[in-house]
Amino acid sequence: MNATEPRRCRWWPRSVRVRAALAAALTAAVVLAGIGWWVHEEVYDESMATAHEQAAQHLAALVHQVEDGSVPSRRSAAPYEVVATGRSGAVAAGGGMDAFDSGARHVLPAPSDPAGLVLNDDAWGYAYRPLRIPNRSDYDHGGGDAPYLAGRTYTILYLDVRAADLGRDKAAALGVAADAALRVHVVVLPDTAVTMASATDGMLLRAGLLGVVLIAGVAYVTVRIALRPVEAIRTLTASVDAKDPRERVTVPASGHEIAALATTINTTLQRLDTAAAQQRRFVADAAHELRSPLTTLLTSLEVALAYPERADWPATATTAARQTRRLQALAEDLLLLARLDTRAPEADSGTVDLSALASRLTEQYPLDGRPLTLTCDSSAAVHVRGDHDEFERLLRNLLDNAVRHAGNRIEVTVSGEGDRAVLTVRDDGPGVPPEDAERIFERFVRLDDARSRDQGGAGLGLAIARDLAQRHGGTLTLAPETPGACFELNLPAAPAPKEE
Repeated sequence: MNATEPRRCRWWPRSVRVRAALAAALTAAVVLAGIGWWVHEEVYDESMATAHEQAAQHLAALVHQVEDGSVPSRRSAAPYEVVATGRSGAVAAGGGMDAFDSGARHVLPAPSDPAGLVLNDDAWGYAYRPLRIPNRSDYDHGGGDAPYLAGRTYTILYLDVRAADLGRDKAAALGVAADAALRVHVVVLPDTAVTMASATDGMLLRAGLLGVVLIAGVAYVTVRIALRPVEAIRTLTASVDAKDPRERVTVPASGHEIAALATTINTTLQRLDTAAAQQRRFVADAAHELRSPLTTLLTSLEVALAYPERADWPATATTAARQTRRLQALAEDLLLLARLDTRAPEADSGTVDLSALASRLTEQYPLDGRPLTLTCDSSAAVHVRGDHDEFERLLRNLLDNAVRHAGNRIEVTVSGEGDRAVLTVRDDGPGVPPEDAERIFERFVRLDDARSRDQGGAGLGLAIARDLAQRHGGTLTLAPETPGACFELNLPAAPAPKEE
C-alpha cells in the first residue's frame, strides 16, 4: 500500500454505492425500529385500556348480582372472586379463579378495615391495585394442576358491599353473616393485549425488513445513476495527458453539484493547458535567446580559428566576452525567474528606504556616454518592507528599460501617499501602444523585434520587475501617459525603523 494512502477498514466496502445503500438501510432500520417500538407500546396500551374497561363492566355486573343476593356463576369471561369477612372460603369464583380450592380459603384478600371500604356509587368509583396470585407452594389447593393464574401478578379491580345493606335474606342467600363486608374482585388479563402486540410486532417486523431492503435498493440505484456523470468525468480526465491537454469534460445540464464539479475540472484543465503552453513557449523562447549569442560566439571563434593569420584576435576576444556576458545575464535572469516561480512570499526581511535607494541608483547608473538626463525627485524618506537586493534589482530593471527607450530625459519620483509608497519611472521615448500595456510584462516579449538583440535585451526585465513587485505585496503597472512611458510601482508603506 502507498504510504500516503489512508488506511481503510477491511469490512467497510469501498464502493460509494454500497456505502450509500448501507447508510440508508441502517438509518431506515433505526427509524423503523423506533416507530415499531412506539406502535408496540401504543397497541399494548390501547389493548390494556380496553381490557381494563371490560373488566370494570364485568365488575359492575357482579356487584349488581351480589346486591340482588345472587351468587354469580362460575362461568365468566374474566377471572373473579367474591370474598367476605368472617368466611375462610370464597363466596363465589369463576373464570379461572374457581380452580383454586375455595373451600379451604379464598385467594384474594377480604376487606379488613370497615372504614376503608370502597362502596358502589353512581360513578362506579372502583379501586384497583396490582396483586400477585399465589402459586402451588404458596397456596394449598385441593390437588390437580396449578391454576394458570398462579404465581403471576395482575391488576385487580374491586368494589365492596356491606351485608347490612342487603338485608338478612340476601346475606343468608350469599352465605355470609349479616354484619359482614363483601369484596368483589375482577382480574384484568393482559393476554389479549400481549397477543395483539405480538401480532403487531410480527407484521411490523416483516414490513420493516421489506422496507429496509427496498430503501437500500432504491439508494443503491439512485446513487449509481447519480454517479454516472462522475464516472464519465473520471474516464475522460484519466485520458488527459501532457501531450494533449485540450480535452474537456461534459458539463451536465442539471446544474447540480456534479455540474459544478465538471465546471471546476474544466477550469483546472484550462489552467493546466495554459500553464503548459506558457512553459513550452518559455522553453522555446529561452532556447532561442540562448542560441543567438551562442551562434555569434561560435561563428566568431570558428572564423578566427579558420584564418588565424588574418584574424583580429582582440576584436574576436571582445566579441566573445560580450556574448559571454550576455549569456551570463540571460542565465541569471532565467534562474531568478525560476526562483520567483517556486518560492512563496517570505516574511518581512527588513525595512528599505525607497527614496535613498532610488537616489543612489540614479547617481551611479552608467549612461555610457549617452546624452540622457537622469534625475530623481524624492523629498522625504519612504520606507517599505522587503529584501534590499530584490528592490534594487526591480528598480535597476526599470531604469534599464527607460534608458533603452528614452530620447533625452528620464525622471524617477518617490512619494508616500497615505499607507502606500509610490515610485514612478518616466521616459520621453516613443511610448507603448495601449493594446500592449499588459503584454510588455510577459516574458520574452519585445515590441520592436527588428531591433538589435544586443541593445534590446531578452525581454525579461519587466517580467522580473513585476514578479518582484507582487512578491512584496505591490503592483507594477504602465500608467496611461503620453508622450513616453511611465511605469508606476505601488507598495505598502512601512514605518521608519527605530534608531538604536
